[in-house]
Amino acid sequence: MTQRPYVIDVMISAKAIAARIEELCEEIQKEFGNTDKLVVVGLLRGSFVFIADLVRELDLPIEVDFLEASSYGDAMESSREVRILKDLRGAIEGRDVLVVEDIVDTGHTLNHVTHLLQSRNPARLKSIALLDKPSRREVEFRSDWVGFEIPDEFVVGYGIDYAQRNRNLPHIGKVRFTDEG
Repeated sequence: MTQRPYVIDVMISAKAIAARIEELCEEIQKEFGNTDKLVVVGLLRGSFVFIADLVRELDLPIEVDFLEASSYGDAMESSREVRILKDLRGAIEGRDVLVVEDIVDTGHTLNHVTHLLQSRNPARLKSIALLDKPSRREVEFRSDWVGFEIPDEFVVGYGIDYAQRNRNLPHIGKVRFTDEG
């Protein structure tokens, strides 16, 4: 696949992300303060940087697991067909669970994953998304916590990719194609 030429404009700085994670962790700790262990489920691959920073900031007993769901592939638009590529290793029945997503766009992926995990009877199931694009929502879904609401822009960085590139950027950047005049 040949990629169009693009540049990346900083949208949310690394410093702003770190500050927001601190705030979110305070709220999560209040919600799950009485848990014997919080199962933090990262949705791969985009959430891996966010989940790493999140769990380091949480002062709770934590277990980390991962689930990989896909509705994008290498495309910029969701296919709306959610496929589970890697399931959880552990059981979550009767456990407190926090699902960590990088970005909620159409809502199909997190809605599908939440229903799937709810069917496994966790004690509590909450979700957090680093980014939310409410203008793109196609299904009624709202994360319990959101880092930043953003406009309908294609973004990369902080674990989020464009065709497996730019995950390593320390900030969230807006992709601007240079062949668009």
